[in-house]
Amino acid sequence: MYYPEPISKLIDSFTKLPGIGPKTAVRLAFFVLNMKEDDVLDFAKALVNAKRELSHCTTCGHITDQDPCAICQDESRNNTVICVVQDPKDVIAMEKMKEFNGRYHVLHGAISPMDGIGPEDINVPSLLTRLKDEEIEELILATNPNIEGEATAMYISRLVKPSGIRITRIAHGLPMGGDLEYADEVTLSKALEGRREL
Repeated sequence: MYYPEPISKLIDSFTKLPGIGPKTAVRLAFFVLNMKEDDVLDFAKALVNAKRELSHCTTCGHITDQDPCAICQDESRNNTVICVVQDPKDVIAMEKMKEFNGRYHVLHGAISPMDGIGPEDINVPSLLTRLKDEEIEELILATNPNIEGEATAMYISRLVKPSGIRITRIAHGLPMGGDLEYADEVTLSKALEGRREL
C-alpha cells in the first residue's frame, strides 16, 4: 500500500523494534500522527536522551547515567557476591525481587557459536579482572536457561573454578502455579535435578 514518505519512514522505524510486525507498525505510526505535537516532541526527546545520556557502568556493565552505577556505589550491598547476568534487563528483574543484595556483572550476551558469538565477544574479561581485584567469595551464574546461557555458564565455571571461588547456578524448573503435564522434558529434568530436601 502507498503511504506518503514521512509515514513510510515512521512505519519502517517501528518495524525495527523487536516484536513489532508490519500491522502493528502501521497502527503505531497512525497513533503518533494523532498525538498532540508536544507529546510527540517529548517522546522523541525521551528516545534521543536515552540513547545519548545512558552508558554502561565501567565496573559491572549495567546501564547507567552515572559511572559507576548506583548499585556499584551502594556501600550497603554485599561485596563478596557477584551475580552474573546476560543483559541489563536481567539486573532490573533481579532487583524487582528485592531478595538479592550483592553485586552484578552484565555479560551483554551469551556464547553462541551458531551466531558467531564467542567468549571474547561478551563481557567476560572484565569479570575475570574483577575476580582478581575484588575479594569475591561466591559467583552466581544467572544466565538464561537455554543452550547459549548454559554454554556461557559452563565456560565461566571452568575458567573460575581453579581460583577457589564458590560457583553456583540459579535453579531452573517449574514455575509456581504450573502443571506437570504441560512442562517439557528439559524443564522437568531441570526441576528434578534442582530438587531440595523439605
